[in-house]
Amino acid sequence: MSATDGPVPPFSQRTLRLVLYALLVLFALMQLFPLVWVGVYSLQKSGDLFGSELLKLPSDPQWNNYVRAFRDGSVLQYALNSAFVVTVSTVISTVLSFCLAYAITRLQWRLKVVALAAITLGMVVPIHTTLLPNFIWFGFFGLIDSHWGLIIPYVAFTLSFNTLVYMGQFATIPRSIEEAALLDGASWPRILWRVIAPMTMPATMTVAVMTFLSNWNEFIMANTYLASDEKRTLPFSIIRFQGQYASDYAVQFACMVLVALPALLLYFLFSSRIMEGATAGAVKG
Repeated sequence: MSATDGPVPPFSQRTLRLVLYALLVLFALMQLFPLVWVGVYSLQKSGDLFGSELLKLPSDPQWNNYVRAFRDGSVLQYALNSAFVVTVSTVISTVLSFCLAYAITRLQWRLKVVALAAITLGMVVPIHTTLLPNFIWFGFFGLIDSHWGLIIPYVAFTLSFNTLVYMGQFATIPRSIEEAALLDGASWPRILWRVIAPMTMPATMTVAVMTFLSNWNEFIMANTYLASDEKRTLPFSIIRFQGQYASDYAVQFACMVLVALPALLLYFLFSSRIMEGATAGAVKG
C-alpha cells in the first residue's frame, strides 16, 4: 500500500478547511465591495468620484444627497408604483406556480410532459428577445403604459423557476397525506389549500422573496412599456439625475442605495427561508 492510499492527515484537512474559508471570505468581500463603494460615494460630492483613490471615506458627508434623491427623484411615488406592480405579480406568480407544480407532480393528464418541457424552456428565453413581440401585442390590447403591461411579463418570466422550486418541495411530501385526507372526506380544494399549502411554506417563502427581488430591480421592461411619469417604477429615480452632458453621480448613488435598501432588508430577513426552500427536494428521504 502506498502512502497516498491512507486517510488524509488531520493537518491536511485543517489546511484545506482554512483555504476554503479564506476563499469564501474573499468571495464575500468581492460581492460586498460594490455595495460599500456605492454607499461611500453617495455621501461624497459628485467631483470626488474622479479622484485617484479607489475608495475614499468622506471627510464632509453630504447627507443632502439623500434628501435630493428622495425629493427630486420622486422616490415615494415610484416606490408606491413598484410596490403595487411587484406585489401583484408576486402573488399571481406564486399561486400559479403552486397550482402548476401540483398538477405536474401529482396529477395524471395527457399534456403533462409538454407542460413540463415548456416550463423548462421558459428558463432559457432571454428577456430581450421578447421586448418587441410583447410591445406589439401589448399595443394591440392597450396594455402599453399600464402597470398590467409589466405585471404580465413579470409573472411569465418568474413562473418557470417558481414551478421548479415547488416541484422540489412536493417531492418531499408523501402522497399518503393526501390519501388520508381524501378518505376523511376532504375535498380536493380543501386538501390543496388547507393540507398541502401549509407544508410547502418553505418553498412559498423562497418563491415569494425571489420573485419580489427580481421584479423590484427590473428596469428593461419598465423602460420599454412605461411612458407616463406617474406610472414609472422605482429604478427610474436613478436616471432623473442623468443629463445629456453631465450627471450628478453622487445623488445617483444615493438613489441606488434607496432603491436597493428594501431588497437588501428583505433578503437579510428571509435568507434562511430562501435557502431552506431552494434546497427542498435535493435530499429525499
